[in-house]
Amino acid sequence: MDRPAYPYDCQPSRLALYVRLTRLDKPVGTLLLLWPTLTGLWIASNGWPSALHLAIFCLGTLLMRSAGCAINDVVDRDFDGHVKRTAERVVASGQVSAAEAMLVSLLLTLAAALLLIPLNLLSFALALLGVVVAGSYPLFKRFFPLPQAYLAIAFSFGIPMAFAAVQGKVPPIGWWLFAANLFWVVAYDTEYAMVDRDDDLRIGVRSSAILFGRADVAAVMVCYGLFFSLLLAVGGLARLAWPFYFGWTVAFGCAVYHYFLIRTRERDRCFTAFRHNQWVGLAVFAGVACAFALKA
Repeated sequence: MDRPAYPYDCQPSRLALYVRLTRLDKPVGTLLLLWPTLTGLWIASNGWPSALHLAIFCLGTLLMRSAGCAINDVVDRDFDGHVKRTAERVVASGQVSAAEAMLVSLLLTLAAALLLIPLNLLSFALALLGVVVAGSYPLFKRFFPLPQAYLAIAFSFGIPMAFAAVQGKVPPIGWWLFAANLFWVVAYDTEYAMVDRDDDLRIGVRSSAILFGRADVAAVMVCYGLFFSLLLAVGGLARLAWPFYFGWTVAFGCAVYHYFLIRTRERDRCFTAFRHNQWVGLAVFAGVACAFALKA
């Protein structure tokens, strides 16, 4: 008979398992979603977002990231057990059933949907499209050679949603920021994929790290370069003052640091680079917020 994953006297509580399922114990992913969304919200509102919009987008980001993690673990449950980094995820290890995880994801999605009630129809439509993209992402890893690009779309939907909520439309600057964020997501998620490359090759999962091969480091840095170039265009369109460029410079320095982390392609160093991207997002957002504060 198989032994339980935990002795009976120290099994984790359901709450603890749900925290792990929804990655509430690992906030980096939420921050990677939140900073560009707040950057879009600040630009859309000329530096003065309403308390309601701020609450909706902060809580909505947390709920949807958690829901996405749960559904991802259900879809990937037969793969995660064969990957060193994900072997102990609660669905793959049998501590939470697939049906239970699906229910958690559904409840979180419904809670996020309630947040849309005060927003306009365009915001709702964009949110619905974002949910479809995010929910289908795990399937793309089965056949699409660059699933990180598909994930980038899902991870960037908060930007046009913020513009739609504030202005009732998505102006060109919103799409420029959206495009910039696409390249940033591909950069940091390729770093993430470099951690799992050997396991992914063995089990047949696609990733940008596999697609780029020995050009992976160069591809990451090209994506960073496009991200920072498009950010300069955004700063120019928004007529942002020097704090934006200071934040941009700090973020750029972080990206240079990531090059020195990933160039050896060691798992732990690539994972460190991925996690460190929260500071890239924070630096950009802080620069934008301070630039608008200087205008006031």
